[in-house]
Amino acid sequence: MTTESLPVRTDAPPRTPARKTTGRRLLGQRAGRQHHAGPLAYILLGITALLSIFPLYWTMVAASTDNTRVSQTPPPFLPGPNLFSNLARAWDEAAMGKAMINSLIVAGVIALSTVFFATLAGFAFAKLRFKGRNILLMLVIGTMMVPPQLGVVPLFMMMSELGWSQELPAVIFPTLVSAVGVFFMRQYLSEALPDELVEAARVDGAHSLRIFWSIVLPVARPAMAVLFMITFVHAWNDFFWPFVVLDMTNPTVPVALTQLSAGYIRDQSLIMAGALLGTLPLLAMFIVFGRQIVSGIMAGAVKG
Repeated sequence: MTTESLPVRTDAPPRTPARKTTGRRLLGQRAGRQHHAGPLAYILLGITALLSIFPLYWTMVAASTDNTRVSQTPPPFLPGPNLFSNLARAWDEAAMGKAMINSLIVAGVIALSTVFFATLAGFAFAKLRFKGRNILLMLVIGTMMVPPQLGVVPLFMMMSELGWSQELPAVIFPTLVSAVGVFFMRQYLSEALPDELVEAARVDGAHSLRIFWSIVLPVARPAMAVLFMITFVHAWNDFFWPFVVLDMTNPTVPVALTQLSAGYIRDQSLIMAGALLGTLPLLAMFIVFGRQIVSGIMAGAVKG
């Protein structure tokens, strides 16, 4: 019998290799499976959490005792009875009420302006085409290499000429935008903002500011939240430049805390109480807005 006389079936379904079908099934099962951490992961996470919380706990312990007890060996590891009295003393002696208001104004204005200007500049460097873009970006990045201490003397002379010495604008205006923020937003928008979306807005007749307001800001919201948090914390904790340009009559929180360390014998419990007072607003802000910031980061990562 020859091969030409054999019947040929044309209605048979195409065969799928068994190995390929099994591989797809396994991939589907793995994609829908939840990965559970083992005991070692929980142990490592617990140790990391304890190490992170311990400095704050020790500050509270030291603030709740007296100076003699803090200086003993071994030091106390349980809170004492003097927490609220030490907090009240630190509040009065360091004028923490005015210092916190000043720090809130300074940190809030600096964080908002940095987020706005850094997002605007990051959009320009990431998506707009103009002459000298790369050179300007390199100049912005190059300013990160210059130590800020080198500009203290001319900056102080400039603030004095403007009449801002011992005033909050002398702290705010030199830090309205940062090179780190510009570079951070530029890198984020380069990946998260598609070029096709910008070109589609151009075709519809939108100008650059309209694109920035309607398209860039919603896309950049997760990165803006992160940048705001980092900038606010940095401005709140900044000590060097506010200490140079301000005095004890109009201090921020770090400058006011130096008043507690004045004297021949330093009261460590009082200093720790002041440090705890200066930390509480940051903790409160993170407790209130931490979930939104983390969820925004995750949403931005998934969309990116």
